[in-house]
Amino acid sequence: MTDMTKNAVRICDTILRDAHQSLLATRMRTDDMLPIAEKLDQVGYWSVEMWGGATFDSAMRFLNEDPWERIRRLKAEMPNTPFQMLLRGQNVVGYKHYPDDVLERFVIKAHENGIDVFRIFDAVNDVRNMRKAMEVVKRDGAHVQASICYTISPVHNIESYIVMARQLQDMGADTICIKDMAGMISPYVAYELVRQLKAEIDLPIQLHTHYTSGMATAAVLKAVEAGVDIVDTAISALALITSQPPTETVVSLLEGTERDTGLNLNLLAEISGYFAEVRKKYAKFESGMKSVDVRVLQYQIPGGMLSNLMSQLREQGAEERYEEVLAEVPRVREELGFPPLVTPSSQIVGTQATLNVLLGERYKMIPEEVKNFVRGYYGRPPAPIDPEVQQLVIGDERPIDCRPADLIPPGMEKAKQEIGDLARSEEDVISYALFPQTARPFLERRARWTSGKEAIVAAIAALAAQQMERRPAVTAEARPELSISPWKMSWRPRAARWQGLIDGAGGMR
Repeated sequence: MTDMTKNAVRICDTILRDAHQSLLATRMRTDDMLPIAEKLDQVGYWSVEMWGGATFDSAMRFLNEDPWERIRRLKAEMPNTPFQMLLRGQNVVGYKHYPDDVLERFVIKAHENGIDVFRIFDAVNDVRNMRKAMEVVKRDGAHVQASICYTISPVHNIESYIVMARQLQDMGADTICIKDMAGMISPYVAYELVRQLKAEIDLPIQLHTHYTSGMATAAVLKAVEAGVDIVDTAISALALITSQPPTETVVSLLEGTERDTGLNLNLLAEISGYFAEVRKKYAKFESGMKSVDVRVLQYQIPGGMLSNLMSQLREQGAEERYEEVLAEVPRVREELGFPPLVTPSSQIVGTQATLNVLLGERYKMIPEEVKNFVRGYYGRPPAPIDPEVQQLVIGDERPIDCRPADLIPPGMEKAKQEIGDLARSEEDVISYALFPQTARPFLERRARWTSGKEAIVAAIAALAAQQMERRPAVTAEARPELSISPWKMSWRPRAARWQGLIDGAGGMR
């Protein structure tokens, strides 16, 4: 990890995770990351966020990629840069709480594969749901970045965030992250929150924000004035709108000051040029947002949630109800105890708000996830749930008051038995334990793809052997250059051609 004793602002670049998750629906393929990886490794970032969040299931669901393989392939090209991931506490990288043994094995294998920094948060800021993840990360020798989900409500203020930060420090955090997932933090609130955290907490402070409201760069600058140690940015080709403020802009603003990042703008510009071309390949996944959206401040709705709501309404042929749904979201949020709107609470609140509007009667239909939220299965919300809504949702049932994971039996052995021979590694078992309906089809496709590919490889190898047997022998005396390296001079180009045939056969790529 970079030396934190110097006064330079450290940069975490989100280009390989949150930037494309925010702008390109998490569709960027590993093959589009690898060509620029060596350059990224030369920058000198504090870390690069490249895993976690929605990238895990999206890799299997949409890209037909093994998410674990992404870490290994990128780490081979970026050995000098710490890798960071977003871990949803007891939700791991999913949308519900998982057993402790699944969480534990996930963290251990993620670190083993190359994750150095674990940014851990809980959707309702219930530190009980972060404790196990923090314990395992700490025990395994990785970096614990404990996060506070920043939001605006009558029960959220700087004092409440300071209290939470003290708890996280006592639980073993190495750094504290202000996670402003909706881009709602104003410059002056950022200054005051960082100032008080630096006064009260003896740990480095990191600020993560989004550009959705248009305030992100100014918020970063005021946080720097207050002494923030690390900030999240994104290479300019995938910055702004609902992503992070541009890396090059922040680097330029601080250049020549006592907080100078020391990063090379020419190198960053080269990297940005590469991603500008890559972005064109994913144009169909863009949300359509062209500028900032102040409705995030009116309704406390993250930019990604805005685009998802529009998508849901479009599918129902109800785009004209968009403004009604926007107005319903904060009402439902208040009734459910003012949870921060971040995965999975944003989906829970947004879905209920949409149903309330489209069905013409509030809480006429209640998804199971909303019932489980009210039951306490996602943790303790920041404020009490409205008693009338609680009665509508779960009747006379009493919500639980313990850590939700305490009620979940172990899951690894069951997952191992269910997935059977399709799993070639413990990572495969973990993938199945987290996303059984996504991982099984992926592992089945991989099994078919591998067996087919191996058959083609065998056939090509046999053909190559026959061709070699028909050729006259060539000795080193007749061809002196072959004594240098037959591998370099002869086989490797031919191998590349065979690989092209293999990858192209049967539409395997």
